[in-house]
Amino acid sequence: MAKERSGPKIVVIGGGTGLSTMLRGLKRCAEDITAVVTVADDGGGSGMLRADLGMPPPGDVRNCIQALANTEPTMERLLAYRFTEGVLKGQSFGNLFLAALNGMSDTFDEAVRRMSDVLAITGRVLPVTNESVYLAADFDDGTEVLGESLIAEFKKGTDKRIERVRLVPPHPQALDEVLEAIGEADMIVLGPGSLYTSIMPNLLCAGVAEAVANSDAFRIYVLNIMTQDGETEGYTASDHIGAIFSNSGRRLFDWCLANSGEIPPEVREKYAREGAEPVAVDVPAVQELGVGLIYAPVAAWRNGVIRHDPDALAAELLRAYREKSHTRVYE
Repeated sequence: MAKERSGPKIVVIGGGTGLSTMLRGLKRCAEDITAVVTVADDGGGSGMLRADLGMPPPGDVRNCIQALANTEPTMERLLAYRFTEGVLKGQSFGNLFLAALNGMSDTFDEAVRRMSDVLAITGRVLPVTNESVYLAADFDDGTEVLGESLIAEFKKGTDKRIERVRLVPPHPQALDEVLEAIGEADMIVLGPGSLYTSIMPNLLCAGVAEAVANSDAFRIYVLNIMTQDGETEGYTASDHIGAIFSNSGRRLFDWCLANSGEIPPEVREKYAREGAEPVAVDVPAVQELGVGLIYAPVAAWRNGVIRHDPDALAAELLRAYREKSHTRVYE
């Protein structure tokens, strides 16, 4: 008899370092987790495999599988290992592992499922679509940029703002399993992660935004701790939220979790030199969007790099679910 799973059914949507960081915390206090992951990346090692093998980019998916894996430390180091020379320089073993499974499978999501089974992960990881998609950005000066890896580089050092992002080809069909998971979820978490290049691409796949908007689940957005050079310089909390609502065409969540912990001055100065700063929470503007605010000290830093603390973030999300899931009173 299958083991009865405890806790809420959680769907997390995003990609990049932010999503995998959160998953490491969630797997220690929840079981029924579905990670819906973007496949629009076209840079780095993932972009190379995409170009060479014609497969979806494996990097974000692989990071989430690693985060949810229950493996020995040696296996975790092996999956994260990056070759330092030769034709494989810069490529990770985990990406190659997933690429090999993709070659043995009929579809990318089948390869992801096989890798997940081998690593005995908690929950499951789903690519948002099996289709080959690229991310394009339209800027406020009329410029269009195609390719996730080019968007931030184009914007850096300018006053341009991204007006909207879109997928090419447009509206690729999301996996049926993705839509089913969203429809059955008790809690839906968007982010944390790069606003335009990690979160948005998922919402632009056909059916995803509609499913989230129509869900009766507790829906929450994890606000980034810092702005991101090349994407969100100068953005406030309401700018982040408004961008998600306007690009998806829907009001997708009721709550926003923002960091309340102090960031050391020396860390802030380091980020300021790189064009980033803590995201300002403009409370009245957020409330005008119909979103309630939850504050919690969820930031951590090491070697001058700020990330969400996995355990603190997971604990606050589950606390918010328990305390706020039956209310629409905004704070």
